[in-house]
This record gives sequence, structure tokens and C-alpha cells, in this order.
Amino acid sequence: MLKIESDIKTIAAKQTVVFAVLSDLRNLEKLKSKIPDDKIKDLEFDADALKFKVDMVGQVGMRIIERDAPKTIKFGPDGAPVEFNVWIQLVDKSEYETALKVTLKADIPMMMQMMAKGPLEKFVAMLTD
Repeated sequence: MLKIESDIKTIAAKQTVVFAVLSDLRNLEKLKSKIPDDKIKDLEFDADALKFKVDMVGQVGMRIIERDAPKTIKFGPDGAPVEFNVWIQLVDKSEYETALKVTLKADIPMMMQMMAKGPLEKFVAMLTD
């Protein structure tokens, strides 16, 4: 099992506000133009799921499988080639600051982990940013 954890980022907003925005994937519409086409292609989403294409990986789908307001959003695969989970963890730092951390666990065979680790680390970093 491959595990990748992001750096902890600070968001200048209340935890409840951050959770509300991140737990409804339709809010990605605001960020769609900022996602580089050379990284992710054919991005599609609704309130609970998203799909996109990644070079050398193919079509990847994720679906929100659990919401624990206002602390955690957990994603699972939705037509993805491997089993994985992604957690977005939110912690209240102060009245108007929230800490965010993203964790990815993927069931990737050991032989493929060396090839997949770099792109997955970049994906987690991009997701966190």
C-alpha cells in the first residue's frame, strides 16, 4: 500500500466554510481554468464525483464516500484502475484559519510504486494547493 501525505496548508477562512466549499465538487467550476491542461484533461464533475484523464494513467474517477462535517472528506475510486482513498482533513487553527492536509493511500503493486509515486505526489500537492 502506497501512502502519500501532503504538507499542511493554512487557509484564511473558517473551518465550516472551507468544508462547505470542498465537500461540494461543483465548486471546482471556479478553479477549472487554473488547472493546467498538461496535468489533467477532460475534467468532469458533479456535487459528489469527478473524472479526469492523466497522462500515462488514463481515466481516473473519484467519488465522495464520506463527509464528517466539518473535519473530513473521504474519496474513493469511481471507475479508477486501482483501489485508493483520498482524505482531506481540516483542523480549526483559529477563528478565521483552517489547516488542511491531504492523504492518499493506493493499492499499487510494489513494482509499479516507483513509477507511480512521483506523479501521485504531484497530484496530492496540486490538490492541496
